Amino acid sequence: MRALRTLGAALTLCAAAWLTAAAPAAADGKDGTDGTDGKSGTEAPTEAGTGFRTATEIKPGQQATAAASTGDYLYWVFPAAAGQIPEVEAELKLPDASSRHGSATWQLDVYDGLRRHQPCASGTPARRAAQQDRTVTVSCTLRQVRSWSERWANDPLQGAYYVRLTVVDLPAQDLGLPIDAEVEASVRDAGGSHADGGDMTPLNPVLRAGTAPGTDSEPPDDDTASDSADDKGGEVPHAVAEPEDGWGSGWWSDRWVWTVIGAALAALAGVGGYTLTRGPRSPGRPPIRPGSDI
Repeated sequence: MRALRTLGAALTLCAAAWLTAAAPAAADGKDGTDGTDGKSGTEAPTEAGTGFRTATEIKPGQQATAAASTGDYLYWVFPAAAGQIPEVEAELKLPDASSRHGSATWQLDVYDGLRRHQPCASGTPARRAAQQDRTVTVSCTLRQVRSWSERWANDPLQGAYYVRLTVVDLPAQDLGLPIDAEVEASVRDAGGSHADGGDMTPLNPVLRAGTAPGTDSEPPDDDTASDSADDKGGEVPHAVAEPEDGWGSGWWSDRWVWTVIGAALAALAGVGGYTLTRGPRSPGRPPIRPGSDI
């Protein structure tokens, strides 16, 4: 009976520890947004940039839209923290088939803060739309964002991620036809089984200070822009804002669950081993002490 009571107490303590550790994770809503319904509370952008420097910032969970012309390069940028897996999906509404002259191939590319092209782990980053198709959807799921990497590696690192959407193959007569694009970037946690150690500065480029895009004035380089911002005591503008939960993956990991389960199994093994090795003892007879006369 004593062994059963000990076993019950051990299981109760393990269950309480697991529930205490899991409660904050459920409240955090670690989806890269406000933790409510997967959407940020702000208004979604209705335009896209035409280059890396003018990329439109979107938050994970937002569905950005843009009206453009066939042949334009459309750019967006969003943040991704360590331990997350970024996913991007874009849908294009094409002109009427009667105004087009053939099929076209649309392509979605994702770049990190160093403008390194990141390969897609899954999804369909390029798709060919026939002349009669009214819509085409492209998507890309990156590998898990890491908190550090070797210099020679091309691992995705925490920071800004650029999305580029354009057409790569189409009849020349179709250039300039109007299109509507819808882009949504989302992030999800990879889980503790994929966690890694290390720390580094996020790849979040500094925006160049100067006049608005399209003017003749040439903006200064990044170093000059950073120095001038620091001298004025203001914050240095970056490509994307830091996520609410920071660039790290946070203290919670599902490894806590496996740690608690391992502790419970170890406690059960200890109780069971003690019960088996102690052996039966005669009731009413005191145990034999070492050195005593029998």
